[in-house]
Parts: sequence; structure tokens; C-alpha cells
Amino acid sequence: MKYRKLGATGLDVSILSYGASALGGVFSEINEDDGIQAVHTALDMGVNYIDVSPAYGDKKAETVLGRALKTRKREEYYLSTKAGKFCTPGAYGGHLFDYSEAAIRKSVDESLGRLGVEHVDVVYLHDIEYDGRSHVDQAVGEGIETLKALKSEGKIRFYGLSTYPMDLWKTVAESVDIEVAMTHSHYCLSDTQLLDIVDTCDRRGIGLINSSPLLMGVLTSRGPADWFPITEEEREVAQKAVNFCLENGTTIEKLSIQYAVANERIPTTLTSSSNPGRIRQSIENALIEPDLGLVGEVQDILKPILNRDWNFGETC
Repeated sequence: MKYRKLGATGLDVSILSYGASALGGVFSEINEDDGIQAVHTALDMGVNYIDVSPAYGDKKAETVLGRALKTRKREEYYLSTKAGKFCTPGAYGGHLFDYSEAAIRKSVDESLGRLGVEHVDVVYLHDIEYDGRSHVDQAVGEGIETLKALKSEGKIRFYGLSTYPMDLWKTVAESVDIEVAMTHSHYCLSDTQLLDIVDTCDRRGIGLINSSPLLMGVLTSRGPADWFPITEEEREVAQKAVNFCLENGTTIEKLSIQYAVANERIPTTLTSSSNPGRIRQSIENALIEPDLGLVGEVQDILKPILNRDWNFGETC
């Protein structure tokens, strides 16, 4: 495994990290024992950063991950979770957004219990863009101040934001006091907008984490989950790229992982699966340099969805 510095945090993180969203059944039903083995496989192969959230499967992902980590040494991994977004039936998109001090403190304490640890390395305020962005001010104000307090109390080591819109990220990266930034779906074969904030993050010492290199399943042979807001025409574009990779002796999953981790300015990329075999394959793929000629040809095919601003809306 290869490792890179995560901003000014001092953490050396594996270039491919484990995203535990799949443990919550976000993409498909899971076998929990397989999910636990997937975590162990990742750690055994040198992955040292794991990310989760109480919003993934209404706390299920944290619960399953906690079971997986019981038999592992705490010094084997860096662990992050999130706060501010909570599964609430009947609420906007099935989630409640609350970045108040009380909500964040309660969330972090409950996460520590489910994960079976005394501290987490990073806590992100989760998806502050939803519900008309009405929560942005609370998140970057009261929310960030609460995370700073939790850091001083020893419950977390670093703090940041995990959100999607790139226009919001450009503002946050320039003006909000954060130590780590997690984006999703903005550095993959069909989207390179993450590069718009790399210089700013470098200048400010913000550790940058890329997630969803497979664009939440769009860049896979299986395709995205039913909730993903993609049109039939866009599915056809992605399928053309899938077929082209197969015709050229590879898979779009393999090429996507290789492309995402090859950029040394992006410290680490999160990928998620509850399948131990898929995790093993992803890690093996990450250690192989991509065929840049093939990358260019695939990106030409994907031009109709290049830097597409996906409207997750009610699917949040």
C-alpha cells in the first residue's frame, strides 16, 4: 500500500480508504458477516482510513463497523464519522438536518458507543447543502465551534465538512475554519471538479478526501441504485463506457480506481463495498498505474455527463 500526507493533520493515509456506507445497505442488501470480513480484508491489505456515518442505513453501518473493529487494534486505523444528518421517517428526503451543539454532541457520543472507541480521528458535518441550504450558517457557525470544543475535550482529533456542491466547496475552502474536507463524486472518470479547490486546500493545509470514484455505481457494470437521479440516456452513456472497457481488456471499475488514486495531489480516495472480494480487487487495482490513453478514450465517451451536477434532492 502507498500512503500520503493528509493536509496539515500529520496523518499518513492509504491512497485507497474504506468507506463503510455499504455496511448500512445504502447500495444493496448486505450479508453482515461478509461486510465485517470486507473491513478486515481492507485493514489486512494496508488500508488505514475508514469513514462512516450514522446516516448510513440509520446507524446500521456504524453498528456493523463496530462489530468489525472489535477484534482489531486501535492503532491499525484512522476512523472518521459524521454528524448533523439523521435518518428520520417523514422528514425531508427521510432525513433530519440539525447542526446544533446539542445534536452534534449527542450524535458523536452515540457514534463512539456504536463504534466501540474512545475517540474518532475526524468528525465531519454531513451534507449541509440540503433543504434549500437553510442549515449552512448553523453548520459553519455553531456546528464548527462544537467540533472545536469536542477536539479540545479529546473526543475527536480533527474536524471538517462532507458535502457535495462544488460552488459551496469553493466558498468553504476559502473561508471556513476546517482541517479536513470530504467531497464525493467530483474526482472520477466523468468529473474532475475537485481540482478546482486543490490549490486552496494545499495553501490552507486542509486535508482533502475524495469519495465515490465509481460515481455511486454509475461507473460500474452493475449500475447505480434505483434512487440515483440518472436518466435513461445517461445510463446509456455510462453503459457505452462499461462496454468499451471490456472490449479493451479491463473493467470500468478497475480503470476508475486507478485513475482516482493516481493523482498525488489527492491524498486518499474512499471506495465502499460489503464484498471482501471486491475490496481486495479494488486495493490490488489501486496499486497499478492507469493506461492514460485508455483513460482519455473513456472520458471522451463520458463527455455527455462530464462534470454533471447531479440533483440528489429527495434522495439525500
